[in-house]
Amino acid sequence: MTATVPEAVPQPDTILRYNNVAAFIHWLTAALVLTQVYVGFTFHNMERGPARGEWFEWHKTIGATILVLALVRLAWRLMHKPPPFPVELPRWERIAAVWNHRAFYFLLIALPLTGLAAVSGGSDEATTGLVGGLRLPLIPGLSEGMGDASGGIHEWLVKITLALVVLHVAAALKHQFFDRSRAEGRMPPFRERDGTPTAPVD
Repeated sequence: MTATVPEAVPQPDTILRYNNVAAFIHWLTAALVLTQVYVGFTFHNMERGPARGEWFEWHKTIGATILVLALVRLAWRLMHKPPPFPVELPRWERIAAVWNHRAFYFLLIALPLTGLAAVSGGSDEATTGLVGGLRLPLIPGLSEGMGDASGGIHEWLVKITLALVVLHVAAALKHQFFDRSRAEGRMPPFRERDGTPTAPVD
């Protein structure tokens, strides 16, 4: 279990935090996911027609963007060690944070892929349209039944993602306003309340 928990080290004079690249990817991903949720629920409840088709194109385009960004984010994470937690953060919270982040990595890759599989199922086309006239290759050889099954999985993953987002935000609010934890200072632009300086981890 120890190997799954980020190290916690004393930080008496400074808080080690994510560097600017990691922070940029984090907040861009968050913005895209929230936008995708809005777009997805909007087009899902629309009647079939040109307007729904345009919203669906945006849904596919944002999904493809999230997939690419998730892979970039994963590569960056593998090459750059995350900052350690302050030593006062309980072990169970560090374990929860690790698995919450791992679940996000999985979902940010699995959601676009299951969505792509849903679109690919039973299609006679080799590609599907994105915004700006771009074309995204479909997964060949998937039956309509497999596409429907992928669509069902996709919807369940959306619900799990929303639950994890709520959990993630609740944890951040807990650290910031209830615990007044120094852990919140790990992610820019947050800062330690008492003015403790922060330093990015390379």
